[in-house]
Amino acid sequence: MFSRRLFHAFCAAFFGVSIVAVVVAGTITVASAQPPARIVAPIAAPTPPMGWNSWDAYGLTINEADYKANAQVLASFKSYGWNYAVIDEGWFLENPLNAGKPDTLKYTIDAYGRVTPALNRFPSAANGAGFKPIADYAHSLGLKFGIHIIRGIPKRAVKENLTILNTSLHASDAADTTDTCSWNPDNFGVKENAAGRAYYDSLIALYAGWGVDFLKVDCIADHPYKADEIRMISAAIQKTGRPIVLSLSPGPTQLEHAAEIGEHAQMWRIADDIWDGWEFPGQKWPNGLLSAFDNLSRWSRYARPGNWPDADMLPWGYLGPEPGWGKARQSALTQDEQRTQFTLWAIARTPMILGANLTRLDDFTKSLLANKEVIAINQTAIKSEEHSTYPEDPLRPRRWSAITGGTHPQHYVAIFNLHDKPLKDDEPWLLFGLADKAHAGYDVWNKKHLPPSAKLHVEIPAHGCMLVRVE
Repeated sequence: MFSRRLFHAFCAAFFGVSIVAVVVAGTITVASAQPPARIVAPIAAPTPPMGWNSWDAYGLTINEADYKANAQVLASFKSYGWNYAVIDEGWFLENPLNAGKPDTLKYTIDAYGRVTPALNRFPSAANGAGFKPIADYAHSLGLKFGIHIIRGIPKRAVKENLTILNTSLHASDAADTTDTCSWNPDNFGVKENAAGRAYYDSLIALYAGWGVDFLKVDCIADHPYKADEIRMISAAIQKTGRPIVLSLSPGPTQLEHAAEIGEHAQMWRIADDIWDGWEFPGQKWPNGLLSAFDNLSRWSRYARPGNWPDADMLPWGYLGPEPGWGKARQSALTQDEQRTQFTLWAIARTPMILGANLTRLDDFTKSLLANKEVIAINQTAIKSEEHSTYPEDPLRPRRWSAITGGTHPQHYVAIFNLHDKPLKDDEPWLLFGLADKAHAGYDVWNKKHLPPSAKLHVEIPAHGCMLVRVE
């Protein structure tokens, strides 16, 4: 079983090899050579997006039947806010299990150089329909539909010098052949010129025509940071008039790019991939849950409607990526660690995208997905912040607070125990930014009322947390 990193490493090792592609004529009308006037779309992502992404459960192998089965389950949780159903990487591969043999991979692209769904995996995409039938299915369930792409223009399109739709320009005019993604060399970068803009306009208009609501673009937010392509993709989305959420990967996005990236995207990764471990000592990749505390603290001031620093997915439940990272398994995160991740993601106002195989949900994961109060913090908080003390100790207790909006605002505080041993203490309310007086509260996870006290008494297991609604 191959990881995403190993898959890309194999591809890099075979850089420059011939990649087989199937060319299918596109039938969906898209942007003309003369860009249309800009249409102002409604704000995308007024609250942190919530939903499901196929990568942790299926890796490169998600197909139409799997997607629909997961979408059906996700729809049963839409009343709690879970509504984006996203197909991740590789949906244009006819033979994704050949990821370790990149010279044998078969890609499906249309006559204008745009990747389209592999018909053997997504049969409803036949006759130029693309993902529209599947998007329509998701929408019929009350969900929003999303896809993942790698930035750039397919090398096959450049090799065949395909025409860019409704122009006299060609793929070779748009391609920057000196630029490839270091971990996925399938595409060339796109130049910021007339051809490059026309290519991205045609690509995004195609996807908008399918009914895409969420577009995750990879190899663009960091290593490398591609500002030109971010701007072109964002502008192309604006031209469609469709409120598509633009999510940029991978991380860690650098803070120096915060203003620029916030102008063009609704989500951007602030970390590389997080998988189901507290930490992975001695490894540069993947990230463990522990790393998220510093990442979210650094980025919290940039969280606002339409702008959500993204700490990555929630690797809960059954994970069976193929190819992907690790063997098929139930999440290695303990229940305490999953509550900690859920609480941190909620109070820090970062997108909550589940990675589990939804057709194999366990009762504990279901209980998290249906926890209205924790979700409400994530979706309605108008302010959140960390209250740091003793920064020289990386395993010090971490304290956050959040205030929700609406006619009945609520004040929440959370304390996280990063140690491998239990924490027992009495915490002054001042440490959470509250007045130094007695406060009553409600322990959200233990479901019990706390009498008025000058300090918050905490007893937290290793890697656990406490979440209190101040009353």
